[in-house]
Amino acid sequence: MNRKYWQQACGDTERNYAAVCFKWGVVLNGPGELGPLPDSYDKYLAKGVGKKKLTDINRFAYEMKEGDIVVLRLGTKDVLGIGVIKGNYVWHDSFGDIDGWDLQQIRRVQWLWTNIDAPKKFETYALKQGDTTQQLTSPQVLDWVDGLELDFDTPTNLPDIPTSAPERLNINQISEALFDQGVSSTYIDNLSKEIDELIRIAKWYQKYTSPSEHETVTYLAVPLLRALGWTPQKMAIEWNKVDIALFNQLPRQNENLNTVVEAKKKGNSCLMAFSQAESYASDKPNCNRLIVTDGLRYGVYIKSQSIFKLHAYMNLTRMVADYPVYECMGVVDALIAMTPEWQP
Repeated sequence: MNRKYWQQACGDTERNYAAVCFKWGVVLNGPGELGPLPDSYDKYLAKGVGKKKLTDINRFAYEMKEGDIVVLRLGTKDVLGIGVIKGNYVWHDSFGDIDGWDLQQIRRVQWLWTNIDAPKKFETYALKQGDTTQQLTSPQVLDWVDGLELDFDTPTNLPDIPTSAPERLNINQISEALFDQGVSSTYIDNLSKEIDELIRIAKWYQKYTSPSEHETVTYLAVPLLRALGWTPQKMAIEWNKVDIALFNQLPRQNENLNTVVEAKKKGNSCLMAFSQAESYASDKPNCNRLIVTDGLRYGVYIKSQSIFKLHAYMNLTRMVADYPVYECMGVVDALIAMTPEWQP
């Protein structure tokens, strides 16, 4: 076949979503919140998405062809996967929040070689900077791919992508769900007001400035935790390198540490902070929860058989019932799992 070779980015130094690509047999591009191209082209322009980025998405959607080879890159020297494009461009809302990025523009890929933990490394800039989707022209990378003698022609079954998009929830639906779980009306009213205020603050930050990590803790994470029922006595800031330490009882000591909260600057990857939060919890015998956040997005990890697993994820600006792509629950379960009363 007269195949083209493409290089496709899977994040940046702050965010790596290669695991999502491999799990679901896809490559991703965005933004995608406003719908598929070409119908939504003018909507993206009106929202400030540049023509250069839209050209990149158009290349991804219509210049990539079935049978072409795609090399998944991180940065300009690491290759994490090689696959072959299957089928045509599609738009799918299940990928509307990949650690904070709306990446609903997708192509299906049959992955033939993957290695997240030990990617193939080349000289810096062997792979191009810039657009998410570009033709691969590096001789050293092309020679390496060809030298692997991968079978690009024998088809295999692709993973089934969730058939329906996550259900969007408004604050009234969330309040009803919390009430059904036994949460009091007064508690729900206070929480609803706090969420409204946090969204308002976040929109201000988006317009004028980006909060530091300390501001994320002070103005975004702590107010939500207070609204969820945590008292100042059981909530320590910058305790033994932990951004926010939550205790099930006093005094504040290792044996009583219940939850580690690791905060990142708003807009940075929050899920990538998991390993750091896990390291802080490693010698805390009764710590059974990790929360990673950028102030608007929260990933809640629960310890099960000594392993922390993603239990729920929420984005206060895109509240959904569950996250099939992450195989975890959504906003209601995240809020419940972040309360002081929650038990594993």
